[in-house]
Amino acid sequence: MKYDYGIIGGGPAGYTAGIYLAQKGKSVIIFEKDKLGGTCLNRGCIPTKSLLHSSEIYKEVLCSSNIGLDISLNSFDFSKVMAKKEQTVEKVRKSLELAVKNSGAAVVYSEARIKDKNTIIAGDNEYSVSEIIYAAGSIPREITGLNFDHEFVLTSDDVLNINNLPRTVLIVGSGAIGIEWARIFSNFGVEVFVSEIAEHLLPIADIEVSKRIERIFKQRKIKYFLNDSIEKIDKKTVTLKSGTVVNPDFILFAAGRIPLKPAIDCTVLGDSCGEIQLAHYAIHQAKKYALGIDYDKSLIPSVIYGEPEIAWVGLREQDCGEECQKILLPVTALGKSWCDDSTDGFIKLILKDKLIVGAHIVSKEASALIHELIIAMQNKLSIDELKQVCFAHPTYSEGIFEALIRI
Repeated sequence: MKYDYGIIGGGPAGYTAGIYLAQKGKSVIIFEKDKLGGTCLNRGCIPTKSLLHSSEIYKEVLCSSNIGLDISLNSFDFSKVMAKKEQTVEKVRKSLELAVKNSGAAVVYSEARIKDKNTIIAGDNEYSVSEIIYAAGSIPREITGLNFDHEFVLTSDDVLNINNLPRTVLIVGSGAIGIEWARIFSNFGVEVFVSEIAEHLLPIADIEVSKRIERIFKQRKIKYFLNDSIEKIDKKTVTLKSGTVVNPDFILFAAGRIPLKPAIDCTVLGDSCGEIQLAHYAIHQAKKYALGIDYDKSLIPSVIYGEPEIAWVGLREQDCGEECQKILLPVTALGKSWCDDSTDGFIKLILKDKLIVGAHIVSKEASALIHELIIAMQNKLSIDELKQVCFAHPTYSEGIFEALIRI
């Protein structure tokens, strides 16, 4: 049988394109060498959020005396935390598999390679397709001298399969993966060290976001080393270039991912493009390809989870000149933050010609708040128009109004 589309990779880009193309009446076959959902569902976004949620509950129980509860932690079984993570992934995956099946797209669970522009080989079979979509994703970045042995030097994939919590861990890199795992381990009482080669933690973020994360890490006794990297490893003794010596149970190397590229010229979606390595970006690339729904590439939000959440979109302060205006509202100005014991953070807006051109949030619910601002930015709503919106009280959303009213 000949298919209209052959899609290599069943991650967010691949399955999204497959579902919508099939719903439009096209014959689609998806090749996935592992499990549908790709890195995001199986080894990234979903399992880490499950672990993060469990770690935050653990931390809240230990601090429950603050609200008058007398709870004794008689036992803790980390294996059940990992089991709950697997159950969550499995439930989401089954829902995805059903959605793909109901769309009419076929799935072949086998590693695929491209023979030519109209032929894909998987296993012992050849499949004829009119068009190929390559959405094979990315793999953890590895650097010379710090090769993964999957026992002491772990990838972000490996760490999802540990059987026991470490006593001490060294995390290399402070992007989204590094920050979230530092929070997970710290919440569970693990001693955490973070090595970052740049001048600040989370170097891709606005400078005030980076500085706030550094302050939060200090408060939580997460030790970090800036302008630093690994000099040598002797058994389980790690020496940084600064001379600092750390003896972790293992190293989590979280310094980015490398896109997998196709062997021939074809349509490429998702991480394989080597552009913005975010699941929601991959999904919107696929929607544009399959449905013609456009998006503004400059308004793709970034979110880092945990307490408090971190989210941003648009220009950073360090990207702007004197023509931009900055306004910053501490979340301590919001009654809801005191009710929730979540007073560490801020809402920061960057304005130009009465329009919001950048938004940076460190706060509970930041992952939701950022979308309110994206809608305003994408539709070029002026600050005068936004001031007319009635925000409910008490909420974190009203912080947007409270920030704007100060102008």
